[in-house]
This record gives sequence, C-alpha cells and structure tokens, in this order.
Amino acid sequence: MSSSATAKVDQPDLPPASPQQPVGGLDRFFKISERGSTVAREVRGGFATFFAMAYILVLNPIILGSAKDMYGHQLDGGQLVTATVLTAAFSTLLMGVIGNVPIALAAGLGVNTVVALQLAPRMSWADAMGMVVLAGVVVMLLVATGLRERVMNAVPLSLRKGIAIGIGLFIMLIGLVDSGFVSRLPDAAQTTVPLGLGTGGHLTGWPILVFVLGTLLTLALMIRKVPGAILISIVVMTVFAMIVHAVADVKSWGLTTPEWPGNPVASPDFGLVGQVSLFGGFEKVGLLTGCLFVFTVLLSCFFDAMGTIMGVGDEAKLMDKDGNFPGINKVLIVDGIAVAAGGASSASANTCFVESTAGVGEGARTGLASVVTGALFSVALFLTPLATMVPSQAATPALLAVGFLILAGSVKDIDWSDWTLAIPAFLAMVMMPFTYSITNGIGIGFIAFAVLRLAAGRGREVPAAMYAVSAVFVFYYAMPALGLT
Repeated sequence: MSSSATAKVDQPDLPPASPQQPVGGLDRFFKISERGSTVAREVRGGFATFFAMAYILVLNPIILGSAKDMYGHQLDGGQLVTATVLTAAFSTLLMGVIGNVPIALAAGLGVNTVVALQLAPRMSWADAMGMVVLAGVVVMLLVATGLRERVMNAVPLSLRKGIAIGIGLFIMLIGLVDSGFVSRLPDAAQTTVPLGLGTGGHLTGWPILVFVLGTLLTLALMIRKVPGAILISIVVMTVFAMIVHAVADVKSWGLTTPEWPGNPVASPDFGLVGQVSLFGGFEKVGLLTGCLFVFTVLLSCFFDAMGTIMGVGDEAKLMDKDGNFPGINKVLIVDGIAVAAGGASSASANTCFVESTAGVGEGARTGLASVVTGALFSVALFLTPLATMVPSQAATPALLAVGFLILAGSVKDIDWSDWTLAIPAFLAMVMMPFTYSITNGIGIGFIAFAVLRLAAGRGREVPAAMYAVSAVFVFYYAMPALGLT
C-alpha cells in the first residue's frame, strides 16, 4: 500500500534496543547490532512484512487485468502475477542491500489505477508502461540533483494529504464497483443516479455475499490488530468462494473463477517483461497530455514514497536527533529505480509500502528484513496459479481497508482552519472519485490553491513551481475549447 496511510501499528513489547558490538560480516554489513536489533528479529520482521503486503500479488493483476488499452487488448493475468512478484522481489532486495532499511516495495495501489484507467485507454499498454518508466527516470534525476525534497516542499502538506485521501477514496470506489456491490446504471444517461447498489438496487447472489463477508472479516481482523489481516481475509474468502462455486454452481464470478488450478506450482511467465514503448504514448495523446500523464504518475509515486519512508523511519527509530533520515538519498534512488522497473516489467510503478511497519513492529531495524521479504517474493514467483484463482469478490475488500487506512492516516493532518488550504485539499479528494480521475483531482486542487491564495492577498506565499504547474493544468483543461484535442 502506498505511503499515504501512515497509521501507527501497535508494536509488541520488545526489550530495550541498545547498540552492541557487531558479530560477523552479516552483522557489520547491515549494522544489526549497531541499531539494537538481532538476526532473529530481522527475519521475523521480514516474514511479517511479506504476509502483511502479499495481497498486492492478487490485487495488482486484478486492477491492471480488468482494463483495456485503446486497441481493446487486456494484459494476461498469469503474466501480470509474474511481473508483480518479480518487480517486488527485485525492488525489495535492492532496498535491503543498498538502502539498508526495513522497507519493502511493490506495485503501488493508486498509481496502478492511473495506468489502467487513464493511460491505457488512450494508448497501448506498452506506451502506458513506457510513461511509468519515464516517471521513474524523472524521480531518479530529482534525487540526483537534490530537487526531490525541494519539489515536495512546494506542495503544502494539507494539499498533499488531500491528494492522498482522494486516491484512497478512488481505490475504495474501484473496489465497490469491481466487486459488484456498486454498479453503473445502464440508463444513467436518462437518470440523475449514475450508480446504484448491487443489481437493480438490490444485493443478490453468492459473489456479493463473499464480498460482504470478506469486508466484515477484514475489518474485524484489523480491529483485533491481527498481523496480515488483509491476506488472511483473502485466503479465507477464496476458500469459501471455492466451496460455494463447487456446491452452488455459480455461473459468473467476473474475471476470475475460484477453482483449484490443479498444480499450484508453475514456471513463471515473463512474457510482459520488457514490453515497453518509451515515447509511443506521446504520439497518441500529444506532448502536453503525455507530460501531464507522466507528471500524474510521478506525483503519486513521489508523495507516497516520501510519506512511507519518513513514517517507517520514525517508527523504526532511524531518525537522528534533528529529525533527519541519515542516508535517505540511497533510499530515494532505490525508490526511483523501483518505479522504472515496475514500468519495464508491466507491473506498474513500484513504491514503498506502509505495511513495512508490520516488520518494524516485530523488531526489524535494518535492510536484512527487506532481504528476507524479497526472498519470499522470489519464492512466490513459482506459485502463480494460486494467485490467479482468487476471485475479485475475495480480494476487493482489501481496497476498502487500504482506502480507510489512507484516509485515517491523512485527514487529521489537513489544516481545516485555513480555507486556502482546506478547500483545495477538499476539492482534490472529492474530484478523484467523482470524476473517476486522479489527474483531475490533482489539477483542480492545484488550481484552487493558487487562485484562493491570490484571492486572500497571499499570492506571495505560493511557490513559483505551484503557479507553473497550475498554469499547465489550466491549459490542459482549456485544450478542447481551443480545438487542440
């Protein structure tokens, strides 16, 4: 899950951490004793993080696999699982070895919806993934030039949090629609109600029951603070769905039918790896729109990662006395590599997962925990059939849970007393689900911030970068009227 959900995870009572003399090369390399940890804690932490975030192996293929590009092509589910697992393993291992922090990475929820619902319908899948690679390259350039932190500081915290909440609400709407709990009304053009409950205003059928029970189970496990609550719910409801399908002979589950695949072990299918066109998307949508698409992917990854890195760093006691994160540039460069690698494998941009706090809660303090998590992802490469038998009704409750965590971790940080901040944040968060577009939420939020600060006589408080980006969005929205689309 993306960084926006920085809700604290209750940690077990651990003995006081105190630096000790390193014992062996592994200890010295990862600074295990220096950070007051042990190999056992790091291993436990690595396992906890993996099980807390393994749901992405199911959700990412469902989100990307349900969309079509401008040619009507869909990505293969099995190949998507391989791409998702491969990139998560690579990125997390790299973070462990280079960044030496207990932070795991995988395909980011939120940015994958941008790729599936905004980029792909306007171009080919290869073009869309090429834009993700370009966003990763820009991230790395921003880190190398020291501009990443400066650019982040240009966007007010309240607006950043509003964007995060908007992504969370958008994710929740995606989950409700994909599960069938909410559906588009076929005659929406003739009515004032575009969405309705279930089918014809009623919840009917076994698949809907699986979703409802899965949602209740997920939330109950979260309330009980059960480690790996989301993954446990997905597994339990998949088994329940398999029983229901065998007994009740359900005709349609949507994209995935819950049937035992026979042999759960299979060779990974790397067919999507390298299927990228870096600049083909610009030929389809034009230079300006293409740049805005890259900017949207960049922004989602940019703020998600920064929030998670700082949140996990604080939780793991890795900050210095001045509140700074020593060695953060190494962590940020790995994050940029992960974004580009996600596009290159067609898994969508990879980013830091806040579920890493599950490992920190087990005592993890170093990159060894990430190495363990990455190794577990590597093993999962050969278990693709198990992931492709999970119906969306068993997996989409996780989207509601993730959306809630994003909202809970962000809404309290918005300055509601300053309307020049609160209104843009509010517009950003509601326009994403209401317009079914993350780009629209970001653009309207940016424009509103610049205009309202000018109206309040506080125009000098708006960074030049915000004015520039807002002007680009104004031109983007005016393009149809100007006959430029």
